[in-house]
Amino acid sequence: MSQNKLSVTILGSSAALPANHRNPTSQLLKSDQSYYLIDCGEGTQSQLRRFHLKMQRIKVVFISHLHGDHYFGLLGMLNSMHLLGRTASIHIVCPSDLKEIIEVQLQAGGGRMQFQIEYSFTDRVNDDRTLVYEDDQLQVDAFRLKHRIPCTGFVFNQKEKPRSYNAAEGAKHNISIKDIPNIKLGQDYVNADGLVIPNKQLTLEPPSPKSYAFCTDTLPLDNTVEQVKGVDCLYHESTFSQVETKRALATYHSTTIEAAQIAKKAGVGKLVLGHYSARYGDLSILLDEAKSVFDKSILAIEGEEINI
Repeated sequence: MSQNKLSVTILGSSAALPANHRNPTSQLLKSDQSYYLIDCGEGTQSQLRRFHLKMQRIKVVFISHLHGDHYFGLLGMLNSMHLLGRTASIHIVCPSDLKEIIEVQLQAGGGRMQFQIEYSFTDRVNDDRTLVYEDDQLQVDAFRLKHRIPCTGFVFNQKEKPRSYNAAEGAKHNISIKDIPNIKLGQDYVNADGLVIPNKQLTLEPPSPKSYAFCTDTLPLDNTVEQVKGVDCLYHESTFSQVETKRALATYHSTTIEAAQIAKKAGVGKLVLGHYSARYGDLSILLDEAKSVFDKSILAIEGEEINI
């Protein structure tokens, strides 16, 4: 049967620095068997090992912006991939300055990678969704957030799967193995008596494609509501409690209430809170605030896999 499983594992949920046993931002998005890394804060490769997630299966890395807590773990991870024998290329979607940062560090250490690094740059992204990556699993669009430096949000949309063959129904019509590939391609089946069996009768509907939006390090924006409208799951930073609204504004971040308001206006399926300030050891106050506005709010907890 066709699968369309989409999930995200939280690797890091802390803002700015490691604190309260939490790591800087990083998430692993899985679409069926394909792995995509979103941001790569310090300690990301250790978290991948800790949670038994295969680092070498990551095919694309998305970097939202160039504050260190969102990419300082990248070079170390790439080097470990090299040392472990990776030869498959990796794709990095990022601000263009990151390419030079990686190359300078490699040159300074006399290092090299035995695999190719391919880049797509987010510099051209504006308020509207811009396609930044696509493969057989996902279409990924980016849009501009508002932080102290250029920062982008990402929307990951799964592609629709083909219909799958219904073996039980096929057995009723004595369909041979050689006819199954054509049925999978959408053809009807004509039996020995000339009776046409419609393709829809012999196949199963694929699961509905899922969508995930990632919005970190930003002031709350009306435009974000438009860009993430109707997604199945939204991650939106909630660095501060509502009592710290002035602090959030001064640092270009969002509060729990502001994140929940965006989720509610956008009509998303669920909201994941994260990027917590180090001042919060107990996160319950953040969750309670968000749920007072948008009941389908949950906390980003490191090691937890969120099914979308």
